[in-house]
Amino acid sequence: MSPVTPARVTGTPGRTRVLVAGGGITGIAAAHRLRELLGPDAEIIVAEQSMRLGGKIRTADFAGRSVETGAESLLAARPEAIGLARAVGLGDAIVHPAALKPALSIGGELVDFPAGHMMGIPGDPADVAAIANAKERPDNGLPILEPGQDLSVGALVRERLGDEVLDRLVAPMLAGVYAGDVDRLSVRAVMPQLADALERHARLTEAVAEIKRPATGRPVFATIDGGLDRLVTATSAAARAEIRLGMTVRELRETAAGWEVITGPVPDPIRVTADAVILAVPAKPAADLLRAVAPEAAAALSGVAYASVALAAFAFDRIDLPERSGFLTPASEGKTVKAATFASKKWPHLGRRRQIVRVSMGRLGEEALLQYDDTTLAKTALRELGEHLGQRLPEPVEQRIDRWGGALPQYAPGHVARVAAAREALARHRGVAIAGAAVDGVGIAACVASGQAAAEAVAASLAPAPRQ
Repeated sequence: MSPVTPARVTGTPGRTRVLVAGGGITGIAAAHRLRELLGPDAEIIVAEQSMRLGGKIRTADFAGRSVETGAESLLAARPEAIGLARAVGLGDAIVHPAALKPALSIGGELVDFPAGHMMGIPGDPADVAAIANAKERPDNGLPILEPGQDLSVGALVRERLGDEVLDRLVAPMLAGVYAGDVDRLSVRAVMPQLADALERHARLTEAVAEIKRPATGRPVFATIDGGLDRLVTATSAAARAEIRLGMTVRELRETAAGWEVITGPVPDPIRVTADAVILAVPAKPAADLLRAVAPEAAAALSGVAYASVALAAFAFDRIDLPERSGFLTPASEGKTVKAATFASKKWPHLGRRRQIVRVSMGRLGEEALLQYDDTTLAKTALRELGEHLGQRLPEPVEQRIDRWGGALPQYAPGHVARVAAAREALARHRGVAIAGAAVDGVGIAACVASGQAAAEAVAASLAPAPRQ
């Protein structure tokens, strides 16, 4: 039996210390909020397993432009990411897309994606009549969902509006966002506002019509001129945290004084003592860390599945692109390419000197796609892009492939209740919180909100109890 290597101990005695596991935008946003709440003297440590911050945010120099090779934009309709960008000095760098409509690729033709919908579900069947037969099925006069009840998006839409609406509109939209299977995605997790409205309505279209955003003229999306990496860098700098790259959090132990976190390489571990811990990591590592501390929370997280995607980027000197932001395609079309963004048309700040197109491939269950070499993936993406556009494309002047294995969590029905149960179990332990896409939704805005909420929760737990 080999001897156990004693762990080295780090930390400054007497200072409030919080360790954030995970250096994606969730963890960095949590560190920034902790700095605001705990003040300049707090010791905030961000432990990131890889050698870079940002997680699914990654900007590359491509065709002379700063182009996103992961997450592309911020949801401007939510305040958190835009607010963070302004707070860290990037307010003047926020840019919005051109007012172009997305398209659907059906039968080799690009058609306008219809307006008047929520994630592809129409508020009025007439709005999508040109694309799909959306005749609403008879209802029984009772609300579709009881309080707390959940079901899959596929079951909801198929039963209420039929297969065409699901296959041609809803499934392509959700494949673009989650790379997911509509029959395995939770209505409450994917569309929480709709789920609440379904408790008040017997007809799906009436529920959509109630919550559908009115046209305001304000852009729904935004990004940062110069790349989203700037948001990561600026937020990290403002957080003034100690960043430890290449450091895996391996074990979490609760002590009378707080937490003991085992990090670093197995042969030479480092023990960090902390007053609080935020786990901003994917579901499986979070579950592994919590298994000995809060088994109920670990069990709730362990069932979260992940989908993998591949992104291809092409730059062309000359190409005839339609005046649209891009397109989505139904899985029934039998294509590997599920979506494309005409980046140089969608984002005016990129300029038009060269046309840049981002192509997305991969859905849940198609992980084998990522095993193809770059040349094969690029050829497939280029050929299918030409088929969608109805033209033979020239050779690109530049191209790249980016693989994102296990990038997108899948929220099965009951996900919201399971996360609530996990947090209830963690509430019995002082100074620990979970955050990130694994629990609170995909997208930069959702991750920022999740990290900030976790920071507020642990900061509150560290506050002295009020005198009686």
